[in-house]
Amino acid sequence: MEIQANAKLNLTLDVLGRRPDGYHDMRMIMQSITLSDTLTLEPDGGEELRVQSNLQFLPTGEKNLAAQAALRFWEARGLTPRGMTITIRKNIPVCAGMAGGSSDGAAVLRALNRMEGEPFSPEELARIGARVGSDVPYCVLGGTALAEGRGEELTPLPPLSTCWVVVCKPEFSISTPALFAQIDRVRLRCHPDTRGAVAALEAGDLEGVARRLYNVFEDALPDRQRTRVQEIKSTLIQCGALGASMSGTGPTVFGLFHREDRAREADAQLREYNRETFLAQTV
Repeated sequence: MEIQANAKLNLTLDVLGRRPDGYHDMRMIMQSITLSDTLTLEPDGGEELRVQSNLQFLPTGEKNLAAQAALRFWEARGLTPRGMTITIRKNIPVCAGMAGGSSDGAAVLRALNRMEGEPFSPEELARIGARVGSDVPYCVLGGTALAEGRGEELTPLPPLSTCWVVVCKPEFSISTPALFAQIDRVRLRCHPDTRGAVAALEAGDLEGVARRLYNVFEDALPDRQRTRVQEIKSTLIQCGALGASMSGTGPTVFGLFHREDRAREADAQLREYNRETFLAQTV
């Protein structure tokens, strides 16, 4: 079976505080886009679970979230693991704040559920995904959703109006644990108007959502990286983006566009200096 794994963006992202278990309470609006990985699942009748990818540095064993998802699925079914090769064609940038690994894991859950005759509802599948990673439940369901807690508490929202999205990952990566540690030390300038963004979604107001794009992790970036993120955001706005922000713990930056021609102009400008630049649409 072949299945797509869509990338996600954070339209808003707020960190509410550190929890007793060491994690952080979050409140964020998540959005799927058409940029995606392609996964192929091939049962082989053996006993070994293998993961392979076009990126040689990705883990091929149980450290890969795709393999973990398969193991958690069979565990939930009360079955022993089965022999299978999972092939991942990566298009979503790695370590980019777009839930690429989580989306791959979610795609494996959806694919196995179909192959087994859909024993689990989407909500049950999302609960299985929570045992794989915090973003996996959202990636199972996709679309537009409010995510709270560690990200596993989901409330579906009215879909964001279909629009063009330009996504740009700069040349560096960011350590997620280091950024979470830094967010506890910095004084945040402000917090996103998530309630206002939800109201704009309910009204079908794309511009209203775009005006409220905000990610508190931008305040926790080292100076040089924050400057680079701001430069990309400025390019997107100058090309006609309705709004721009960083996704997740970054460093990927995205802009929302009404007009395809302006989105293509932004894509072309950013692609001159940033290899991992993509033109997509909302899902």
